[in-house]
Amino acid sequence: MVIDPQAIFASAESAWGSPFFGEAMPHIRALADAFGDRVLVTRWMPTADRSTSWGDYFAAWPFADQPPNHPLYDLVPEATALTPHPSIDLPTFGKWGPEIEAVVGRGAHVVLAGVSTDCCVISTALAAADAGAHVIVAADACAGSTAENHAAALHVMSLYPPQLTISDTAAILSAL
Repeated sequence: MVIDPQAIFASAESAWGSPFFGEAMPHIRALADAFGDRVLVTRWMPTADRSTSWGDYFAAWPFADQPPNHPLYDLVPEATALTPHPSIDLPTFGKWGPEIEAVVGRGAHVVLAGVSTDCCVISTALAAADAGAHVIVAADACAGSTAENHAAALHVMSLYPPQLTISDTAAILSAL
């Protein structure tokens, strides 16, 4: 699974742009090439329900309060060919849920890559582990908001073995 490789998280002009996205993308590409048609790509989309805490969220981040078809939410060009499947678009940080489980199956073995390590990746990884999936996070194929936040998120996720383990692209590819 490639979590949210979108302009809003990749662009240096975006308040949410990860300065490490460019470094992660070659690793994401290598994993996608190896996994072929088993790759799923997700996109974070704004929720329409502003009566929840998402209303406060968009008040704090007004630049992101755009319609779902806004270019901010587009996949980056390098991500458009990662999978033959349509992206799975959800208005939640964590992408694990019935939409993903319906595709991969209960108790699946999944590798996670993407952005941001300290938001959508960690939210997806913990929910997947809770649901009984076997999760490997490819640390070098993830991009955090900062180096410190990336390291902190990896540390937290490393506390969840054996359901969740941290690895890197080379080790994952050599195990295939």
